[in-house]
Amino acid sequence: MRQMYCFPLIQGIGAKAAPTVVKGDNICRGQLLAYIEEGKMGCPIYSSVSGIVKEVSENKIVIDADEKQEATYIKLTETEPLKLIQKAGIIGLGGAGFPTYVKLSGKFQGEGTVIINAAECEPILEHNIRAIEENPKQLLRGLEIAMDITGAKRGIIAIKEIHEKAITKLKEALGESEQKEKIRVTLLPNMYPMGEERALIRETLGKLLPVTSLPLEADAIVINAETACRIQEAVDLKKPLIDKNMTVAGKINGCEKENIIKVLMDVPIGKSVGSILDEQGGCREGYGEIIMGGPFTGKRTEPDKPVVKTTGGLIVTECFPKGPEKIGLLVCACGADEKRLREIAESLGSSVVGVESCKQAIPVKNTLKCENPGKCPGQVQKIMKLKKAGAQAVLISNCTDCSNTVMSCAPKLGLPVYHCTDQANRAVNIKLIRKIH
Repeated sequence: MRQMYCFPLIQGIGAKAAPTVVKGDNICRGQLLAYIEEGKMGCPIYSSVSGIVKEVSENKIVIDADEKQEATYIKLTETEPLKLIQKAGIIGLGGAGFPTYVKLSGKFQGEGTVIINAAECEPILEHNIRAIEENPKQLLRGLEIAMDITGAKRGIIAIKEIHEKAITKLKEALGESEQKEKIRVTLLPNMYPMGEERALIRETLGKLLPVTSLPLEADAIVINAETACRIQEAVDLKKPLIDKNMTVAGKINGCEKENIIKVLMDVPIGKSVGSILDEQGGCREGYGEIIMGGPFTGKRTEPDKPVVKTTGGLIVTECFPKGPEKIGLLVCACGADEKRLREIAESLGSSVVGVESCKQAIPVKNTLKCENPGKCPGQVQKIMKLKKAGAQAVLISNCTDCSNTVMSCAPKLGLPVYHCTDQANRAVNIKLIRKIH
């Protein structure tokens, strides 16, 4: 059965890509669909399927895919590694989607460190760890390429200590590497948000950067684990970024007695959310919402929306319970923002009577940044303000440590606590984020 694949012309930070195709064109997998004009920062878009262009609009390109698809693709023609990464359209695949070639474009003046973020920070998501377990050498090769390009003298793979199998596989692969003396594996505590850039630098290099600082101020670059793997594909296989690893989880048919978490490798970018979920059995009746991303920072999506370069997960959540009439929001810089919490509050049937932000949340360029991610100084004052505003309960997006501090005071003030991750975690039988000892 033929399917429509949609390719938004902006899939990360930077300029909109300019189409190179018109309606009616025959397209091959790996063919350039849209390019970035000279002098602008952004990422080109390639087709993940063969087919016919059905629509070219201001913001997207739609392809009617052939029923039979081949795994082969049109290879990139560049030869220099950094240029290959740029032309491949590789961006940060675990966050906002910053173009990777920009991160790697400067040489370190000092010794320099490339840090691989293999924390698999959000609950439920498992695709990065699975990829490491199955092919640790690909990750190492991507790290080595990044070190060579930037002149970094050190490489660090930062991974949570609970991922024992992946750690073992990494250390075995590292033992065979020619650069094993320059690379080390650093274990992280099992807390959220250990994958935040400044948290990684704090845990691996012992430096806490100010909220306005970039990793370069610690003589470091941070790269997501899958991004490193896609770097290897671009440089060694001349493959553009056309496929995406992801976790699919929650209220999906196909498992009667328990909910499931599945890892899907190399899903073609542009494929619709609905078609992916249908192939896994389809959504169960009575689900709450579909989240694209993780439970903390993911966004609500719909079945007709496409998978993009930054898609890390599709979570079909449990239905929303009836919430209190009046609810207060406590916004954490590390979790869901105010807009997302208001959306959840509406789904609970609750009216928002007050909004506070975490004590360490500092406004930076229309967003919030945590002064010391994962280290909470206490939230009593904020919870008391919400109670004074008339809140009958609080809805929070706090990290592990902040959730602990909220739970130490809110119930004593008679305020039940709801968390932005609740319905996702319920859908996969994971313990709700409350007080963690």
